Amino acid sequence: MSRARSSRQGVRAKVCGDGGGETRVAGPARGGESTGSAILWVALRPVMRGKPTHDTPPIQSLARGLAILEAVAASSNPVPLKQLTDLVGIDRSSVFRLANTLRQRRFLANPEGSNDYILGPTAWRLSRRYGRSVLGTFFHHFLQELTAKVGETSHFAVREGGYAFFTDHHTPTGQVVSVSGQTGEFAPLHCTAHGKVLLANYNLKALKALFGPAPLHAYTRNTIRSLTKLARACGRVRADGFAIDDGEYIDEVMCVAAPIRDPEGEILASVGISSPLTRLRRERINRTAAEVVAAARAISASLVS
Repeated sequence: MSRARSSRQGVRAKVCGDGGGETRVAGPARGGESTGSAILWVALRPVMRGKPTHDTPPIQSLARGLAILEAVAASSNPVPLKQLTDLVGIDRSSVFRLANTLRQRRFLANPEGSNDYILGPTAWRLSRRYGRSVLGTFFHHFLQELTAKVGETSHFAVREGGYAFFTDHHTPTGQVVSVSGQTGEFAPLHCTAHGKVLLANYNLKALKALFGPAPLHAYTRNTIRSLTKLARACGRVRADGFAIDDGEYIDEVMCVAAPIRDPEGEILASVGISSPLTRLRRERINRTAAEVVAAARAISASLVS
């Protein structure tokens, strides 16, 4: 699902620090449902060449701010201030000022209706700038090919908590009307093709644990509003190999997406297309879905080699 402009945000990543001067932004955890799926590896090394760095005392406030950032990135759920206070081990007001500074600089953000913390767009822009020279360019080639075949906007997304995060897109040329890409923006999981693909391995119990007791938000009259129906939709994705969003998030927009899997078969990301409903009629859906699935399988195969 794509949208020209969206203010709905939510993002989360999985960060592993090994204590050796390196921070890695990793993919989904093994052995269970995906908790996040950034696929960039970001190495942070000391910049003082030829000089020992262990003699230089750290800046305490900076170290604490980075600890907060890493804790939020490592969590599969929005992180409350109390949890950050326990982690850093200083008073609540000081932790709030540190977290608020990161929020003001957009390294952190507050999801809708919450004071908890998730990663913000600045953190993703930094990882994206690094990734454009590595995996970003690699994946974009597949998006170009998919758009050329189906004539619609294609995009690539990963799961971040309760949202799909769009990392790249490619728009067609020659179309008078097309769906705008939304790279760097976020969309809900329960009512988008990308979201349902990223949740494909979830059963009803896992969905209840993820979404909680609150009813699913209805964006259009076609939006899935119950977890039981969402579980059935996830089952169809497992059976069919792709998902469809038939105006469930944005009226008059239809989307098709398929899963990208890592070498172990876990769902790492999704690739899909968005089209005006008037152009993606039922007779075109099967052919379009076949092209999307083929693109997803080609990307997955490339990850193995």
